[in-house]
Amino acid sequence: MKEHVFDRYLRPEKLKTMWCPGCGNGIVLQAIIRALDESGADPDKVVVVSGVGCSSRAVNYLNTCGLHTNHGRPIAYATGVKMANPALTVVVITGDGDCTSIGGNHFIHGCRRNIDLTVVVVNNDNYGMTGGQYSPTTPLDAMTKTSVYGSYEPPFDVCELAAGAGATYVARGLTYYPVQLKNVILNGIRHKGFSVIDAMSDCTSLYGRLNRLGDAPTMMKRWEEKAVPLAKARTLPPEALAGKIVYGEFVRSDARREYTEKYAEVIRRAQEV
Repeated sequence: MKEHVFDRYLRPEKLKTMWCPGCGNGIVLQAIIRALDESGADPDKVVVVSGVGCSSRAVNYLNTCGLHTNHGRPIAYATGVKMANPALTVVVITGDGDCTSIGGNHFIHGCRRNIDLTVVVVNNDNYGMTGGQYSPTTPLDAMTKTSVYGSYEPPFDVCELAAGAGATYVARGLTYYPVQLKNVILNGIRHKGFSVIDAMSDCTSLYGRLNRLGDAPTMMKRWEEKAVPLAKARTLPPEALAGKIVYGEFVRSDARREYTEKYAEVIRRAQEV
């Protein structure tokens, strides 16, 4: 029987996963696996780094080198890995809370430095693992365990934040379109610089239930109604995009040098003194 890509990248002894039925984390994980496989990266030279949260448990299921780190710190650890061995392919799997709240400072400085990491932000609009509190991406007026009258804090747009901080590859994908999601992750892995993929996902057990969004298939179906490809969004007036999610590639630039290359040059110059 022909070997399946999942046979190379998954650890069967760790399955089943701890994710709830209908959770989008499994779709994101399979997109990452397929992207790694299509990139041609040597699995023995891939390091996957995660923080704390539902999505961050993905590293436990992968048959690659991995680090399951502190809450909000995966980009800091991944930076150390990449600086120690720039030849490695380093992927960060993080959540909207892990990345843009407690890990927000590491996130913006990773973007600023343009170090060659691929950061997949699994964005389900709340802190899923810790009970369903609101996160920096929770939509206004959404119900969570800590916003029982509706969230009153304006949310971050992860892609706008990444672009503003200097990331040289920024894209958004959706679990409803798994091939498109795989493609932008693949492009991020191939890009030499700091890559951010905002992976829009669903938390069925907490966010969906509290906001009465229906069962898992119903929640998935809403992406078809809300999602607008970037090319189409550019032709629409702002009022037509109210409440919509724009997906696609927002930034793709090779104008800036990658950080470990510049650092290697600093080392060379220092050794010549």
